[in-house]
Amino acid sequence: MEENYKLFRVRELADNDEDFVKALVEAFLVEVPEDAERLKQAVAEKDYYTTYQAAHKMKPTIDLFELGVLDDLIEVQDWGKFEKTNDDISEKLHIVLTAVNSTVQELKSDFNL
Repeated sequence: MEENYKLFRVRELADNDEDFVKALVEAFLVEVPEDAERLKQAVAEKDYYTTYQAAHKMKPTIDLFELGVLDDLIEVQDWGKFEKTNDDISEKLHIVLTAVNSTVQELKSDFNL
């Protein structure tokens, strides 16, 4: 439990209300994989604006659940924001997507969802 994520800040936000913690986890499981897929597709298509939007939307949740990849996500976001056409962002994107996928699987298991 809590190998790929940390619930300290989630529990703090929820004032240790475990039903609210579970609701936040469920929201994570719905929103973040969709945003990650959108981000992956946008980078592949060199759609800088959508890359920026998707990464920016993911930041608060990635930070709240402490996935440990916020800096990598910000680099992906900035690649889109500043249209860094000469930079290869694929490694940073891979780090973020791997963390998201691992966290999704772990949360589903930990919360029996």
